[in-house]
Amino acid sequence: MSTLNTNRPTPAAHRSRGFTLIELMVTITVAAVLLTIALPSFVNTTLNSKLRATANNLSAAAMLARSEAIKRNSATRLCASDNGTSCNGNWEDGWIVITTDNTVVHVEGAAPDGFKVNAGVTTLTFAPSGVGSTATSFTICRATPSVGSQERVVAISATGRPSITRTTTGTCS
Repeated sequence: MSTLNTNRPTPAAHRSRGFTLIELMVTITVAAVLLTIALPSFVNTTLNSKLRATANNLSAAAMLARSEAIKRNSATRLCASDNGTSCNGNWEDGWIVITTDNTVVHVEGAAPDGFKVNAGVTTLTFAPSGVGSTATSFTICRATPSVGSQERVVAISATGRPSITRTTTGTCS
């Protein structure tokens, strides 16, 4: 009767338990291909997020200007401002909500780098009743490093109410 020695290591146990160079190269290649596919989608998601945030900030500032005009019973302006204290500059430099006695109610900083905010007006005045002086719209888009495929349009109605629309015209002028 012979006994089997179970403590003796088998030849498979002597092999190293790491990855081979070929396995690592294949893994890196697959990861690179997946990253190449996912990167444009990530850039589009980031663009979408920045456009949405800028449009929401502009819409909120318009609602604030309208409500301040009603609350104070005096005209209130939403205007482009590059210094945060007076109405001057371009919309992409930032904007403020300011009362007729030059009290700054809200200051919004510049749009993200490379973004443009196009509008037909530099100042939007809300009457004490909350009605805007004219209907206007703002187009927020990415101009550099390349024109984005998405835009946001913030429309301010003649009654002073803002709305946001997503467009995909891809022309940022």
